[in-house]
Amino acid sequence: VAFHDAFYGELKRVLSDVEKRYGKFVLVDVHSYNHRREGPKAAAAPQDVAPDINIGTFSMDRTRWAPVVDAFLETLRGHRFHGDPIDVRENVSFQGKGEQTRFVHANFPETGCAIAVEFKKIFMDEWSGEPDWAAIERLRAMLASTVPVLEAALRGKT
Repeated sequence: VAFHDAFYGELKRVLSDVEKRYGKFVLVDVHSYNHRREGPKAAAAPQDVAPDINIGTFSMDRTRWAPVVDAFLETLRGHRFHGDPIDVRENVSFQGKGEQTRFVHANFPETGCAIAVEFKKIFMDEWSGEPDWAAIERLRAMLASTVPVLEAALRGKT
């Protein structure tokens, strides 16, 4: 409990400083999830329930943050992965109900947009732990491409 309280106390301090400096902010809360849960030889979870990238928006005022989230989604959807359009959907396998996004929206409801991003483990063998460094770099570049779009959306220039 002490570690949890210390973490969220520090997060609030840092985000308050960001808020004072810039007015508004986006926190991208990145996670990954398993899609081959039945074993290393089993079929992957069906694509309809396991998008490549799942964006969770449960705890936010979705209407308020629509310009930011929609720009984020569309930018990611403009990319390809292994030759195919990357599958980016909202609130499919995860809804963004985690503590960090809830904390941001509870403490910074007018100025903080926390977007939960769940990457399906298409960048590694989730059973052996072996990374696919090229895939990791492609996904990193996709995420990095959203930064100027998010900045513009926060300024109302989307």
